[in-house]
Amino acid sequence: MLKPNQTMRAISNLHFSNNMQEIKVSEPTLILPFWPPFIDDHFLPLSHLDTDPNLHLTFRYLRAYVSTTNTSDDPFQVISTALSAALVQYYPVAGTLCPSHQQNNRLMLACSSGQGVPLIRATVDCTLENVNHLEDPDTNFVEKLVPDPEPDEGTNHPCMLQVTVFKCGGFTLGAALHHSLCDGVGGTQFFTAIAELARGKTRITVEPVWDREKLLGPRDPTRVEVPIIREFLGLDQGFSPYKQDIGPVVRECFHVSDECLNQFKSKLLEQSGLSFTTFEALGAYVWRSKVRHSEVEADEKVKFAYSINIRKQVKPALPVGYWGNGCVAMYVQLSAKDLIEKPIWETAELIKKSKSNVTNEYVRSFIDFQELHFGDGITAGKGVSGFTDWRHLGHSSVDFGWGGPVTVLPVSRNLLGSIEPCFFLPYSTASLERKNGFKVLVTLAEAAMPAFRQDMKLFTCQVVHPASL
Repeated sequence: MLKPNQTMRAISNLHFSNNMQEIKVSEPTLILPFWPPFIDDHFLPLSHLDTDPNLHLTFRYLRAYVSTTNTSDDPFQVISTALSAALVQYYPVAGTLCPSHQQNNRLMLACSSGQGVPLIRATVDCTLENVNHLEDPDTNFVEKLVPDPEPDEGTNHPCMLQVTVFKCGGFTLGAALHHSLCDGVGGTQFFTAIAELARGKTRITVEPVWDREKLLGPRDPTRVEVPIIREFLGLDQGFSPYKQDIGPVVRECFHVSDECLNQFKSKLLEQSGLSFTTFEALGAYVWRSKVRHSEVEADEKVKFAYSINIRKQVKPALPVGYWGNGCVAMYVQLSAKDLIEKPIWETAELIKKSKSNVTNEYVRSFIDFQELHFGDGITAGKGVSGFTDWRHLGHSSVDFGWGGPVTVLPVSRNLLGSIEPCFFLPYSTASLERKNGFKVLVTLAEAAMPAFRQDMKLFTCQVVHPASL
């Protein structure tokens, strides 16, 4: 058993009660690699994408699995055994993130014997059906299903997991992964390896590849040849995006039907002659509404931020199995006044066009910019709205023997330098009444949410007046 210390809060035998849903959390167990993966203690360098200051945070999310008649196995035991086996090759997730004094305090990974991944066992006195398979999650309840490390804990243990077994036999796997370790694609690769071993495979399908400093390191000499990087990113050592105070924030799910979305995109097509993806069209609508109902000065620059996978964009392409951060942040920037007054199709067009900026040169210039100015406080500034689409990332393919998860849900509120992120999420596969469309999970200042909610109601009811588009 893992003994609580200064970097691991003592959470043994705690009880959390919410609407008669009692969660009992036991002391964490430190899961070690099945056999020692290396002989000598060593450091592993991270890439310049891994050490992007916007990624210096722990990202938290969960997967929910229903009980099946195929197995009566204990999920905690199955996952802990498979995790131990996976750590032989994925031992870096058990390392410790620490600053390198020789590289301007960039993070690196210290790997030594005796390191493991804290795995928490919990039980809850209700069924997954009682909480609607977390389709419309109660924030306070969901928070208790995922480890929530303090900043020091998040670097000392960049991966922390929690298995919570429900009264029905279903369970959730909550993960707290430091973003400097991997992105969503890399995290899914790691969990897929655990899942394959849990289902009885003797070796994983995709072997992990490290080589981060070599594959995504700076050029010599460094050079920033893409001007828009300096347009979107500034330098401010005194600014921390995740410490902005905008007052109380709330999270809410909004449901979008395929019919409403198609009608909306058809209206934009009529106005512009352009065909937009769901991300472009709905992203533009949500962004404008968020800014319109927030206290933003008319001339303030606001940004639409999203990340784009560059694994095949860089030359040479990143090898299969590379599980570090393989995305770069992309931005669309407008004044608040222009965003609110422009037709939505014009904003959607800017989002569409921004995708074409992602080239090998953009990625290399982005990396070189990080090398040149790492200690200068690189920031996209205030007014950043982070957007990400989780509908097709492969999160739902992770099967530990109970089938894929019925629900995948992010819990974190920080993303891409934004404290008000927006996620496009698939419906739970256990939801019988919702097979059409998807949901939008929005974090927003509490004061702005009522008016934003009305805008989303207008959208879903398709009574948005064409002139307002």
